[in-house]
Formats: sequence, structure tokens, C-alpha cells
Amino acid sequence: MEEHEQEVINRWGDTTAYKESTARTSKYTQADFAAAKIDQEAATELFVYAFGNGLSVDSDKAQAALLAHRAAISKWFYDCSIEMQKNLALMYVSDPRFKKYYDGRVNGLAQYIHDAILAQ
Repeated sequence: MEEHEQEVINRWGDTTAYKESTARTSKYTQADFAAAKIDQEAATELFVYAFGNGLSVDSDKAQAALLAHRAAISKWFYDCSIEMQKNLALMYVSDPRFKKYYDGRVNGLAQYIHDAILAQ
């Protein structure tokens, strides 16, 4: 088992979200995973647009991005509540791997996504 997989099980293995995600993804083909990635990337690009254009985190565009973000997670992995999305937002700025991913797109994006999600 990969180190990342073990970490996920240790952190969230007992949660409903993890069980739902595992049940769904166990049936996915490579095409399904590719489609999920496209949906996730589309949501990220909405954040990039809002951030890159200096829009406030509570702007219509930033809020549309967070809705797309939550919808992509709910569509492909587990029912992502606002509360769950806020927990993810905290991880995006506190876990260096997530921060690096988002800030690698545009420096400061992780904090912007965090702030937009918490502003809802």
C-alpha cells in the first residue's frame, strides 16, 4: 500500500465520506478518473480566474468556483457538505502538499481558495 493511501486510511478510514468515496471509486474506470480530474481542474480554473482578476473572495465568480469545487467532489467522491468543504479548505493551507499544489498554479491561490470557501 502506498504511503499516501495509508495516511488517508489512518486519517479518514472510519468516516462516512471515506467509505462512500471508496465504494464509488472502486467501480471507476480510467476514463472515470480522467473525467473526475477534468471536473476538479475546471473548478480550480474558476478560482484561478477569480484570484487572478483580483475579485474578492465573496464575489459571484469566487462563490461560483467554490460551488463547482463542492459539486465536483460530490459528483465523483462523496457528498461534500459546506462543513466538509470548510475542513478541506483548512487542509489546503495547513498541509504543505495541498498548499504547494494550489500555489504552484498561482502563488497565493491556496489562501484565496481557503478564504473563499470560508466566506460562504
